[in-house]
Amino acid sequence: SAMRHLPYFCRGEVVKGFGRGSRELGVPTANFSEQVVERFPSDIPTGIYYGWACVGNGDVHKMVLSIGWNPFYKNIKKSVETHIINTFKEDFYGEILSIVIIGYIRSEKNFNSLETLISAIREDIEEAKRQLDLPEHLKLKDSFFHLPEGKIVNH
Repeated sequence: SAMRHLPYFCRGEVVKGFGRGSRELGVPTANFSEQVVERFPSDIPTGIYYGWACVGNGDVHKMVLSIGWNPFYKNIKKSVETHIINTFKEDFYGEILSIVIIGYIRSEKNFNSLETLISAIREDIEEAKRQLDLPEHLKLKDSFFHLPEGKIVNH
């Protein structure tokens, strides 16, 4: 059922999250505001997805994305966290992040340790990289990003 919402395009400001991604997990994530998260389809399954991301008018990079409650951290509010597979020199809070979600990796699950969570995240990143190298996914790389304002389409 995840697939019927995809590809899903979303654009919003990057806000400060919990600060755990970089610090505890070694995987920095960009967080969308609650307003952006609330606009996601309410029936989009929680879990781990992959797609393309672009900060401001920058380059388009591979990304892996988590939608959900982060059971390991017992969040009360649903969050959408994007890990862009690229090294940035500095934070980009306040920038506009554009993403297109094109595939689903796995459902959200709890982990019994930080180590198992980190290793699952690493596997998700490798899977995202593999998927995004496929020709049918590469061809979506630029099609969503450099549209004039107001020309955003889902489906």
